[in-house]
Amino acid sequence: MNRLFPNERLATLCSKLDLERHIKSLAGFFAREKSIVLIGDAKMHAKFINALEDIELPKLPGLPELDDLINRLSKSATLQLSQIYDFVKLVYFFNRLKACDLSPIWRELASDIEIPDEILEIASYFTDEGKLDSAKVPELYDIEVSLKQIKQEQKDKLARTLSSSNLRDYLVDSQIHLYYGQESLLVRGGFSKVLKANVIGRSSGGFFYVVPNSLEELKSKRSKLLDRQAEIYQKYAKDFSQIMHEWWRFLKFINREFDRIDHYNARALMLKSGDLNLILPNPSKEVVLKDFKHPAIKDVVPISIDFTKSIMLVTGVNAGGKTMLLKSILSAVFMSKYLIPYACNPHKTIVGSFENIETILDDPQSVKNDISTFAGRMLEFKKLFSIKDSIVGVDEIELGTDADEAAALFRTLLEELSSKGLKFIVTTHHKRLASLMATDDSVELIAAVYDEQNQKPTYTYLSGSIGKSYAFETAQRYGIDKHLVNKAREYLGEDKEKISELIERSTQLEMQMRAKLKEAEQELEQTKIKERKLQNLKEKLEQEHKEAIFKLESSYNKALRNVQEALKKAENPDARRLLNKAHKAKSQAKPKEPEIPKDLKVGDSVKYRDKRATILSLKSKEAMIDVDGVKLRVPKSQLRVVPMQKPKPKKKVVSVAVNKPQNSKISLKLLGMRADEATEEVQDFISDALIHGFNEVEIIHGTGGGVLVKVVSDLLKKHPKVKSFERVKGNSGATIVKL
Repeated sequence: MNRLFPNERLATLCSKLDLERHIKSLAGFFAREKSIVLIGDAKMHAKFINALEDIELPKLPGLPELDDLINRLSKSATLQLSQIYDFVKLVYFFNRLKACDLSPIWRELASDIEIPDEILEIASYFTDEGKLDSAKVPELYDIEVSLKQIKQEQKDKLARTLSSSNLRDYLVDSQIHLYYGQESLLVRGGFSKVLKANVIGRSSGGFFYVVPNSLEELKSKRSKLLDRQAEIYQKYAKDFSQIMHEWWRFLKFINREFDRIDHYNARALMLKSGDLNLILPNPSKEVVLKDFKHPAIKDVVPISIDFTKSIMLVTGVNAGGKTMLLKSILSAVFMSKYLIPYACNPHKTIVGSFENIETILDDPQSVKNDISTFAGRMLEFKKLFSIKDSIVGVDEIELGTDADEAAALFRTLLEELSSKGLKFIVTTHHKRLASLMATDDSVELIAAVYDEQNQKPTYTYLSGSIGKSYAFETAQRYGIDKHLVNKAREYLGEDKEKISELIERSTQLEMQMRAKLKEAEQELEQTKIKERKLQNLKEKLEQEHKEAIFKLESSYNKALRNVQEALKKAENPDARRLLNKAHKAKSQAKPKEPEIPKDLKVGDSVKYRDKRATILSLKSKEAMIDVDGVKLRVPKSQLRVVPMQKPKPKKKVVSVAVNKPQNSKISLKLLGMRADEATEEVQDFISDALIHGFNEVEIIHGTGGGVLVKVVSDLLKKHPKVKSFERVKGNSGATIVKL
């Protein structure tokens, strides 16, 4: 089974919706292979993902799946050093995460993970290459030094052998060859006359790889050293495994947390890699797509559609874009459900939350099982009666039987199933079903618009219309004689042909109306832009005017002080008269104070520039206002009164604040405590574990006289949040508690 999905059903759904490549793109950002399904509160997950927009996590190490190793540790198995190093890399990552400059939500996550000193001590024994650090193990250091010396001695002896004149005629070359890890010489046949050596292999040319007997003693020493080195490795592997056995629940916890962080990081990286958005599933059952781009289509035409009713019935020509609309809606629901980024307008897109996504897309005919197309469809519809809270896509619903009979039957089935809470998007190129359901208020008719002139779908859709099939036009375009097509039109009948023409005409009129509406919206937007520019220009000019007046007043006051100083030194009547005249001119040139609106009251709704605001307090010439949660002190003259809207009654919201403990543990030691102390510690410990979401914890009470055992057992029996508890096998001094 594909590891990207928890089950085959989800993998099949992904394939039917053409999302495999997009899912593999997400999986490419994972540090280790896992299912794409992110279990838990979608809103909480989205907060962590969005918080990564401005921060970068330390690089996540590539790790294998560790669940099996953790299971082995829980049973006291001994792991290899290379396997232990995988856990060390996990510990190193969380240490680096704690040291990063993180946003509050990520800082809280990192602070909740306290790595035990025993595990940190194990990690300190490893080098960056995953080997035991010989600086921490003196005997290992001595062995490594000895091995290097032996290797050098071997090279020296081989070099001396190469330079021997007796062997020169038998040497193929004067090099030292590495043959399967052993340093050797390459010689011709007959070498045994001048050299005692062991043959360890033959070359393709018939020559011999040999190791001189003079190296045997060194080889023996080297072999003993390697055996001792292996013994040391095994001893430390066993010791480390025993310590990790005591902390296997913690290792299981951080392994699970690593996967959660890996999910968040992969989605954040995918968001940064392209023009994608994270759309949370909405509690409603509406699906409103705006500029949605299906990831499987290159140069895709963005789709905008409203699916707010129970049933969407899509009609139109074959290969006209009906199936792509169906797959786009279901794909948006799928990707929102599993928090997979995709391209759309995030401000106007709404995607409902559904427990199940069902598809009836393929021809279910099976010769092996003696099932016809229509019979297969009936079996698929029968299954729908046993599910709830689902969105269902049905492609070419009337496939395999008489169109009129199928229309009546499927109308009944769709009405019954939609009354049970199922939401349907159905495609058909027959008009009978559409006409039967057109008067139903819970049905949305959608026509897929086809470009007949260029013979391709437009991927645009008209609401409230029935699409034309273009059967006659298509037949004639592909070479059927015109007189045969005309004869077919006669068989169809004038009335039905006129209905078809009316359908086409209404579609064309609606397309024209939409084009004009779009043009009007663009003109309106341009007008708003111009209006905003003029308002900004007005405010800029007013500000420049105020600054100019301020500069003039400053210059005037400075000049005035100079004149006054001069007058003090030499009294002059003419100068006094001119000074008074300047004062009078200044008072006349001073601009009038702006008019202040009358009858302003606290709580009034006003307009400040282009923003709506609420008055918080009033002074003689100033007011304190609230603009989108920001408090500003502004002149009253800049406010304009607007009618106050009647506030909608607010629903009372009851909130409960829980102070989450800063330090959390999955194990509690009670050794040496009195009964009353132990009771209090256990109660606090279980409360902390519940807040942190632990479902299994350990209480170490020892055996002793059995007092603590009885206290703990009595308390756990009465605690309402304890599912069960049992003594650890082989360790009667500890109890495992399931919450």
